[in-house]
Amino acid sequence: MRRHCQSKFYTACSRTRAGGSSTVFAHELPSRSAGFDAENRLYLFALTVPFVKINGKLCYLWRAVDHEGEVLKTVVTPKRDKAAALKFLKRILKKYGRPKTIVTDGLCCYPAAMKELGISGRQEAGRRLNNRAENSHQPFRRRERAMPRFRSMKTLQKFSSIHAQVHNHFNQERHLVNRDVYKHRRSAALAEQRTLAA
Repeated sequence: MRRHCQSKFYTACSRTRAGGSSTVFAHELPSRSAGFDAENRLYLFALTVPFVKINGKLCYLWRAVDHEGEVLKTVVTPKRDKAAALKFLKRILKKYGRPKTIVTDGLCCYPAAMKELGISGRQEAGRRLNNRAENSHQPFRRRERAMPRFRSMKTLQKFSSIHAQVHNHFNQERHLVNRDVYKHRRSAALAEQRTLAA
């Protein structure tokens, strides 16, 4: 059951080219973050760390979400400590720069890692502030239940990265636009997906 569901999902994301096997669809999707100017793109990071069970052991999926709800980065680690937080923060800061605000939950490893990076003054933590990041992993959880589960951290890392890019592509912010605009955007996204997957 697991392998059938996994292959069904990756069929739309991977194709074989003349030079060998490569992931085509997910990695060629345009990122909306790439088009932001520095002032908008660096406005906010919201961080969350949902846990995922792999063969009965807990692993942690570090996720960063921007101020528009787009998933920026996912990293899988076996622990949820300062070293893991530092590794994750270094990756997103290297790619996206330093945001004006970093919203987190009350996990104590965040302040320790941010202090070492010199960005402790940019952290905000409080009740309901991190709802954007907490709600953003609901599509991932639905797919996880349908698969069901994962067998290795490598599989989880690959799946979460591709799933984030595909979800970002089809997330057209329905709550901000009217029905006609939303239908037009969805049609354009679907046409682009069919072109890349052809």
